[in-house]
Amino acid sequence: MSLRKIITSPVWRKCGKHAYESRKQLIRGMISYSVIWPAGSLVQQKIEGRNLNDVDLIRVARFCVWGCLFVAPTLTIWMTIARAIWPQNNLRSALTKALVEQVTYTPFAMTSFYFGMTVLEMKGVEAAKKEVADKFLPTYKVGVLIWPFLQTINYTTIPEKNRIVFVSFCSFVWTTFLAYMKHTDLEKSVLYKPAKTPK
Repeated sequence: MSLRKIITSPVWRKCGKHAYESRKQLIRGMISYSVIWPAGSLVQQKIEGRNLNDVDLIRVARFCVWGCLFVAPTLTIWMTIARAIWPQNNLRSALTKALVEQVTYTPFAMTSFYFGMTVLEMKGVEAAKKEVADKFLPTYKVGVLIWPFLQTINYTTIPEKNRIVFVSFCSFVWTTFLAYMKHTDLEKSVLYKPAKTPK
């Protein structure tokens, strides 16, 4: 298919129209994620046993930057594409969007989180790749039990303009979990399952 046909296709035009309409949705999402994500980091550090004087504010700032400048925009893009492809607001369409999200956007978002946050910690590309290899699958296994349910509710009952904000509030506990996974020694985690050694 030529580039011209792609650009003039109905789906592409719908994406452009929805993207234009999603500007306010993006701004609301960026504002809510710039609060929810650092709050999740603060809660995780409190669970870790830190008091207010020991809080790692640089870590909190990284979560703020990542939530505001990466998660909110990429989630808005995904929801814009999903709305263009599946415009109906019925249960079938919502389930389709929620399930497709689990095999497209979710792996991308989780991989980007572990890789990007490790790079922001100035630990280098090799450390970032190891972080993804070690922690992606345990995190994904938990996420796939939660997000399809929440996103089905989101796509069926929440008005379009508030969907990013709804996800950001749902993600408060999830972000706390991500912060835990990011800053824990996986071998000491309850999610760690050692590889079976051949007999």
